[in-house]
Amino acid sequence: MFDSPLSASAYEILEVDPGVDDVELRRAYRLRLRQTHPDTGGDAALFIQVQRAWELIGTAEGRAAYDRRTGVTHETGAEWSGWRPPAARTDTRPRARSYGHPGGWRRERYLVLIREWAGRGVEVPDPYDPALVRSAPRDLRRLLADALAEEATARTVSDLGMGFTVWHDVVAGPEADDKLDHVVLGPSGLYGVMSEDFGGVVGFRRGEITGPSLGTRAPVTAALRRMRTVAKAARVKFGGAIIVLPDDDLAQAVTPLGTSRGVPVVVVRRSALAMVLRQGVPQARAIGGNELFDVRTRLQQTVRFV
Repeated sequence: MFDSPLSASAYEILEVDPGVDDVELRRAYRLRLRQTHPDTGGDAALFIQVQRAWELIGTAEGRAAYDRRTGVTHETGAEWSGWRPPAARTDTRPRARSYGHPGGWRRERYLVLIREWAGRGVEVPDPYDPALVRSAPRDLRRLLADALAEEATARTVSDLGMGFTVWHDVVAGPEADDKLDHVVLGPSGLYGVMSEDFGGVVGFRRGEITGPSLGTRAPVTAALRRMRTVAKAARVKFGGAIIVLPDDDLAQAVTPLGTSRGVPVVVVRRSALAMVLRQGVPQARAIGGNELFDVRTRLQQTVRFV
């Protein structure tokens, strides 16, 4: 919440300028509480967002930390987003084997489309400028949000160490966007992983993710279909499907959604992904020894990247 291109900032939720003084900020918070309280006809989800915004910027210390993290400049009201591509990591700790470019396809699409949207001949000196991003159509903002989600998952898997191998942005169908975000192989099993950001709290129904921002999309169904394509090409069997969402969009850390053709599906908070990959998805089959080497070889020989 608040860190996604699909979400408003804490200041926007409270409907104040980033340069507002503390007295006016508190007044705005109390007003927004009254406006959004469910007992007075307000929206429960927005009421929770108002409370969360106040937790972040309601104290001098909290506000200063939030402003440092998001780059708020009170003199101008400008905000630095942190949505630019991550810098190369320079530490020497052992990391997972990694192939492909996480988030790369969506970042490239975003950069092309944001310039098209701005207009021919219009200078776009910073395609990640918060004012530009937040004024763009939702489909463009979602491209960037998903790229950021994929990059966050890549960092998590990388930190699991050399026992894991991950392939990013794997071709999984005939269409340009038919891709499996990550294929992760480790001692706990072989997983297809999709990194998503729908811009709000989600629910579940009949083994699928639901929510007002999803429209007709069926992310679990799409992920399983793409996994079957990769599995058939490489002659491997996935042990589970993992859908990763921002922490604030899920009520609990891990939500099992049952199985599809014997493949268990779980939806996990971003902060819980490392634990799930280390311990394994419930009912998933662990892989070890020569089999792990064989599966890695098959994938390495057949995986193609978008």
